[in-house]
Amino acid sequence: MDFYSARGADRKGEQQMSRTAEAVRNTKETQIHALLDIDGSGKSSIETGIGFFDHMLEGFSRHGFFDLALKCGGDLQVDCHHTIEDTGIVLGTVIKKALGEKTGIRRFGSCILPMDETLTLCAVDLSGRPYLSFDAEFTAERVGDMDTEMAKEFFYAVSYSCGMNLHIKVLTPGNNHHMIEAMFKSFAKALDMACGYDSRIDHVLSTKGSL
Repeated sequence: MDFYSARGADRKGEQQMSRTAEAVRNTKETQIHALLDIDGSGKSSIETGIGFFDHMLEGFSRHGFFDLALKCGGDLQVDCHHTIEDTGIVLGTVIKKALGEKTGIRRFGSCILPMDETLTLCAVDLSGRPYLSFDAEFTAERVGDMDTEMAKEFFYAVSYSCGMNLHIKVLTPGNNHHMIEAMFKSFAKALDMACGYDSRIDHVLSTKGSL
């Protein structure tokens, strides 16, 4: 599958380079290969061995209009921790690499997303400074083959490997599946906004001159 489409080149009045990246992570616990196109159309090919986690990453790709190919072989005979955490590290890495110097991007993005009875807020700042604020309480230990506590570990890994300020807060809790799915979708929408271009921005949106 060709994930490196030229969708971004069709945006009127915008000049941009291809925002694609690749990352590989091989350890004794996981072997991960990822390809990302920031300016995609929401296509994905995900294989982590954890069905619910695959579903969440597919939702992230689709709702953020990111083309993402990711394959992970992990020590699932132990548990899901290493697979999910290391996937977060790799996803954060390819986001950071694809954005490059972040020239012309909005930098900030936010979304309040409903998922049936639940409501979740996500806010992103692509500042280069890693920080995660995560406010959610689960009532189940697992959803499918994914431990619910791994949602926080995943977003922590993404935020620190990418260098982003990331806030996730469940405003109205409910079904644990819905809560986690709302997190991934709201993150996708907020990140898509933050990665978008604004013609008024000269170089980068920072008084320091760099991000």
